[in-house]
Amino acid sequence: MNLAVTFLLFLMFSFLGWLIEEVYTYADEGKITNRGFLLGPICPIYGVGALLIVFLLEKYNNDILVLFVMSTILGALLEYITSYLMEKIFKVRWWDYSNNRYNINGRICLSASVIFGFLGVITVYLLKPGLSALLYLLPKMVIIILAIVLALVFITDIIISGNVISKINKVDLSGARDVTDEITNRVRKTLTKHSFFTRRLANAFPNFKVKLKKLKK
Repeated sequence: MNLAVTFLLFLMFSFLGWLIEEVYTYADEGKITNRGFLLGPICPIYGVGALLIVFLLEKYNNDILVLFVMSTILGALLEYITSYLMEKIFKVRWWDYSNNRYNINGRICLSASVIFGFLGVITVYLLKPGLSALLYLLPKMVIIILAIVLALVFITDIIISGNVISKINKVDLSGARDVTDEITNRVRKTLTKHSFFTRRLANAFPNFKVKLKKLKK
């Protein structure tokens, strides 16, 4: 695969991941919420995971059980590392599986990892071949132009969304104790008072928790 096709596949996988999140949220809460960190309808963690599975695990396509197990492990590692890094960067626990059975530090749980395993199998056997075939129906120049345009949109979204997330670290926490729930409530109230974009972030992650070890006096 060339770079343009790989990037378009990343966006398509990310969009499908966003759809999965939307369906799950609607089934669980009965409402539609724009999930994910970005403003657009994509969840990049699914795109990254799908590409990792394609590049690292596609060679196991002759053994569906091995592919499933490896996809489960890879998905769990990706979700754990992503959760850890984002908490270190933004001081926020964006999702928490502490109430789920068989979880590790609330960052991953068995049920979510198994879902990644099934998605890995579906990706290798159905999604990657099907989506690649659709893309290659387009002229090469169209693929390149489409990739460039969408890359510019994607980068713009990252910049805007990054600015929104940065507001979390700008919330006035004076007078707040070093208690996760109190800090989280202070941040959530502040976010909901800002623009549509900050309210969207608060709604997309209703269970996020702000975790600061030390507060500035």
